[in-house]
Amino acid sequence: MSDVIENPRVDLVIARHGRSLLIALVAVGLLSAAAAGWVVATPSTTTVTQDVGQERVATDVDTRAEVVESGFWDDGTWRGGSDLENNPVYLLNASPSVTLAPRTAVPTDETRVVHEVTVRFEAVRNGEVFWEDVHVEERTTANATGGVATSSTSLDVEPIAERKRTLERDLAGVGSVTTSVDVRTAYDTGSNAGNLTSSTTLHVTDDAYWFDGGLSAERSHPQTAEVEVTESPNPALVGLLGILAVGSFGAAAFVYTRADVDVESARRAVHERRYAEWISHGRMPMWIGDHQIELDTLADVVDVAIDTNERVVHDRQRGLFAVVSDDVVYYYSDQGTWEETAWPEIRIDSHQGASGVEFDDRLSGADGDSPPSDLFGAADEPSESPPDPDDDDAWHKL
Repeated sequence: MSDVIENPRVDLVIARHGRSLLIALVAVGLLSAAAAGWVVATPSTTTVTQDVGQERVATDVDTRAEVVESGFWDDGTWRGGSDLENNPVYLLNASPSVTLAPRTAVPTDETRVVHEVTVRFEAVRNGEVFWEDVHVEERTTANATGGVATSSTSLDVEPIAERKRTLERDLAGVGSVTTSVDVRTAYDTGSNAGNLTSSTTLHVTDDAYWFDGGLSAERSHPQTAEVEVTESPNPALVGLLGILAVGSFGAAAFVYTRADVDVESARRAVHERRYAEWISHGRMPMWIGDHQIELDTLADVVDVAIDTNERVVHDRQRGLFAVVSDDVVYYYSDQGTWEETAWPEIRIDSHQGASGVEFDDRLSGADGDSPPSDLFGAADEPSESPPDPDDDDAWHKL
């Protein structure tokens, strides 16, 4: 980071485009900060499907039989005209038919329900079914009321018993015959559909019949709904926007502190850094060389140094870059001509002399007197003989 801050190229860019850079960086910082605040304040929402409950469908089957002929008990326990419900056994002569009443609990009364009652004969050998016959007794559409759909189917047991006896005679010595009653429930709740099947064995003898266990089945479906879920702000995005905002404001502050850099100084610093291997620091006396040629840029001076295989001397005191080749001095300075870099600056904002011209205080001595005339004489009329080393010190002090 320090290399970037001290890079003269950065100063050159700031000198050329400082105002635009400052405006752009502040704008980016404000927009990034506003975007980060907006992301935090307005989290996104998504619609997801969630389980909000269960849809339960259950079927139970009741059995009912009417006594059409009184039983053989003298006390009249099974008297003609009486109804038997869910009895463990029914007499075949007293109640030759039985009614199956499926009752299905549904989530809503809009649920479509169909009840189907079948009688199934199976021939079994060694526990495996090798023949079967299924007869549909009735298929009924049941309307739901109060969450319950009901229907009823009447079975004439005597023909079923007769069919079983016939099959047993035909399959004697081959296998056994079983008779089953199946109740199938088909349903559609609107959001879920399916089937329930319950089965029980119907035992029939010459005198009675009964069902081996009850008929019931149930099934549950998850009930779903579309729910809007608020998501947490993306921490990576918020952090990135925050870093961008801080970085932009920091860069804007840096640009603001470098606003006083001028283009020429920055360009010269770039050239100094680029051609540092060709430049040495030193002092360039006024009288060196017979001819002084002013070049437009430092790059031109470096080109001369490369062509002549000489070094560029940077006189920091005079702000001068020069190459001496034979008796010619090639130089560049942003402070003026060769003479202007060597002579003290004459200004109009210091004290006024007797002649009415205002001189820089640096030209006068401590007591306000004029500078020694021999110094000006040396500058106006350079000596043909080699300069004395003490003169160099005098020029340096001047």
